Amino acid sequence: MRGSLREKIGEGAFADVHAWAPGQVVKLFKAGLPQRVSRWEARMTRAVFAAGGPAPEVLGEVTLEGRFGIVLPRLDGPTLLQLLRSGAITYAQAGAIIASLCLSVHNTPAPPDVLLLRDLMDGSLRRSGGAVPEHIATGILALIERLRPGDGLCHTDLHPGNVIMTADGPRLIDWGGAVRAPAALDLAFCHVLLSETAPEVVDNPRRPRAVNAAAQSEYARLAGMSQTALTAAVEPYLPIARVWILRSGAIPALREQLIQRAEAALRPQD
Repeated sequence: MRGSLREKIGEGAFADVHAWAPGQVVKLFKAGLPQRVSRWEARMTRAVFAAGGPAPEVLGEVTLEGRFGIVLPRLDGPTLLQLLRSGAITYAQAGAIIASLCLSVHNTPAPPDVLLLRDLMDGSLRRSGGAVPEHIATGILALIERLRPGDGLCHTDLHPGNVIMTADGPRLIDWGGAVRAPAALDLAFCHVLLSETAPEVVDNPRRPRAVNAAAQSEYARLAGMSQTALTAAVEPYLPIARVWILRSGAIPALREQLIQRAEAALRPQD
């Protein structure tokens, strides 16, 4: 393993980032994660970058001590989350950046390599190892089939920790969940990540909720929609976002809460 890997730059639930060669970093996935995880993220990132989306270039793939990784350019600058924590940026400003990035993603042509929502969710649920109860998995797939099909590009993990504020503007990382779906899916993920899950694990629950409110409002303005129309478009996709997070097992303490909310949303309405 290269000596420069001793410098750890960041750490997430499934991977950590280290300095690599000059001007490069390597994103190493946690030990035990199969190689298909890193290969899929590399493939999605390459596809979005080639389509002109706000993704970094993939410089290579590596295997180090049984861990699989992706080599990326080093994007110098703080994350949007770091700026929020330090008070260097307001909630409204952060929400505007999230909204602008969302719109940039949705205006990027979806590469052919990116799967449709139904196909990606079906495959992910099959490999979830029972993380999602069978009746919920069945209900979510049925819900997706009832919704309007969409062929746009969505990131599905757009939150302040994945936005790097470079000298050339904000850049978006972590494209492993890229999918072809209506834009409302991405906004549903933003809502669930920032208004439902993040407040349970951060020091200031008000911060992610305020950022989400600002992002949804600014997106509606940029897209020429009323806030009411945007909220109505997003609502059917909320249970899909909750089940996606449940499937990942990223926040075990919220498992029962996510199950209850998914069951409530999938329950037939009188």
